Amino acid sequence: MTRSWSVITNGHVIDIESGSVLPDHDVLINGSTIVKVAPGIDLTQEVPRGEEIDTIDARGKYVAPGLIDMHCHMTYGESYSQEAQDLYTSVEMRTLIAAANLRKVLRAGFTTISQPGGSYYIGVGLREALVGGLIEGPRMHTAGRYLTTSNGLTDWYPDDVGVPHGSIGVLTNTTDEIISEIRHQVKNGVDLIKLADSPYGEYQAFTDGEMATAADLAHQLNRKITIHARGSAEVSAAVRAGMDWIMHGNSMTPEVIEELAASKIPLVPTLLLLANLADFGEKVGVEAHTRDSVKRMLDRTAQTLHDARDAGVRFMVGTDSGFAVTPYGEWHARELQLLRDFAGLSAVEAVRAATTGPAESLGLAGRLGTTRAGAIADLLLLNGNPLRDLSVLLRPGGIATVIQGGRPVADPPEEQERRWHNLRSLTMSNGVVLRRDFLDGIPLSAEPDPLAARDPDLADIYQTVDRFQRDAVIDGD
Repeated sequence: MTRSWSVITNGHVIDIESGSVLPDHDVLINGSTIVKVAPGIDLTQEVPRGEEIDTIDARGKYVAPGLIDMHCHMTYGESYSQEAQDLYTSVEMRTLIAAANLRKVLRAGFTTISQPGGSYYIGVGLREALVGGLIEGPRMHTAGRYLTTSNGLTDWYPDDVGVPHGSIGVLTNTTDEIISEIRHQVKNGVDLIKLADSPYGEYQAFTDGEMATAADLAHQLNRKITIHARGSAEVSAAVRAGMDWIMHGNSMTPEVIEELAASKIPLVPTLLLLANLADFGEKVGVEAHTRDSVKRMLDRTAQTLHDARDAGVRFMVGTDSGFAVTPYGEWHARELQLLRDFAGLSAVEAVRAATTGPAESLGLAGRLGTTRAGAIADLLLLNGNPLRDLSVLLRPGGIATVIQGGRPVADPPEEQERRWHNLRSLTMSNGVVLRRDFLDGIPLSAEPDPLAARDPDLADIYQTVDRFQRDAVIDGD
């Protein structure tokens, strides 16, 4: 039988709201709720007689609230290509892979996530399975497929292909289509509507009226709404439309920055994807022109975000996790460091951007992202103070224990070595054509050697497509 009471003893409790540390404090938990935070709690006065209590000794450790990632795509399956996100894995396998990957996010210290778009309604199913205890992972707030136009993110295939049903986006080229899609998504249980404007902020893909219609309807149906908006025009339009938060904002004029600051609408820069591409892309085969382009975007972004911070824009942490370069459970906390480096946030401000700020936007202020009484007991025991050193959240061993709903989360070491992916596309070459002069003088055989097929070193050539796909789904490397 699960005990309803637990106590964390002798920890240094981080009060995020004040930015202070309460040394040698206890945290008393009843069920999944923090009841009291104080030094030397007298359990005989607080816990009914005869009730058993689980004790967690946090001596020398820091007790922080669980972190919140406002941009985590669980259905992307650590994709190697856009086709891997949209085409090559069934809805059933995408769901199972996502469920397995959720555990990695939780054990990285992120006890709540918001998924701003993904395949089918998998996010809704995952959210309900998490609530019901069927699977383990962070609390989940989710959108369905992105709403886009033919000029926006996710309508990237030729017209004769269109936007596949399994795509992460859905085409809505008219106001009527926008209204219909939002109504269907709300019927199917989403928490959040996601619009996707131009890929890199090169223009405004939705009209002002279309954005306003989408925001008004989402709010009428008691849902949140956000938008992928990298440039000034779409950010400005999103502010006027009344979006609940805005993703990216890489390039904004001083006037738009002032608009955004005055609106109090939070910005989720999602720097991790760009930074990992720029800093580590060469190690995983990202082409030089892509790395250079991303570096130039980051340079522009740094100036924009520093100006935004000085103007009083509110920031929230979002990582764009789900790509092969931003795998689940590996890099989430790096976003806090990037907000420090690219936007000038202090360590305290960066931690707030991953706790109290997102909790407020999700309508859970005082319930998530805090260590105060009355909050849900999603907590981290850390081997260092993140208000002084953000790297404790990222380095191996920095997080000693993850506690969700008052209970420690087990961390099987063998699981950390396994990765689960959506199917990759059936690629013959990564951008290189095999010309004869590459052989550098080695003669070509006039006829194939009939014994070659018996050579065990060539066995992989003769594997079937089915075997190839099966190996791609569950990659133990």
